[in-house]
Amino acid sequence: MIITRSWCMPNKNTFKIKPIKEFIDRVINSNSPNVIIEPFANTSQYGTITNDLNPEFNTTYNLDALDFLKLLGDETADMVLYDPPFSSRQVSECYKSVGKIPEGNYTTAAFWSRQKDEISRILKPGGIVMSFGWNSNGIGKSRNCFIEEILMVAHSGPHNDTIITQERKILS
Repeated sequence: MIITRSWCMPNKNTFKIKPIKEFIDRVINSNSPNVIIEPFANTSQYGTITNDLNPEFNTTYNLDALDFLKLLGDETADMVLYDPPFSSRQVSECYKSVGKIPEGNYTTAAFWSRQKDEISRILKPGGIVMSFGWNSNGIGKSRNCFIEEILMVAHSGPHNDTIITQERKILS
């Protein structure tokens, strides 16, 4: 496993942070994925099938991420870029910004676990998932995903690091 640390100012658009963009570009260029899924695309242009709850973004779908992932067939994705809101406050803000209230208890591990189960289901064996957040848990071994590389990006002052795990799915 490779672990790298970098520093860059924070940005609300994760993929515009220079070392993160360079990491994504390198992984995409070295793996040439055909189908890239983005459940939380926002302004990102990497995905071939994209989703964002906010209809103001130019995405294929505007659904709750879990509902979006459930639409996709088994083992259809070569790559998933999983950049969810990092905290329950951010989840709440995302839903409220489009006039919705999040269903269920989005402060529990089960909220994230259901999304990760779906990501594992749609990811092809040998496929890559990149998870962005404040920890290095990623999708996890229990879902047949194994970490190949971690990038930690420190930010200024009181900001938490952004931690990116790059995992590969193996056969069960």
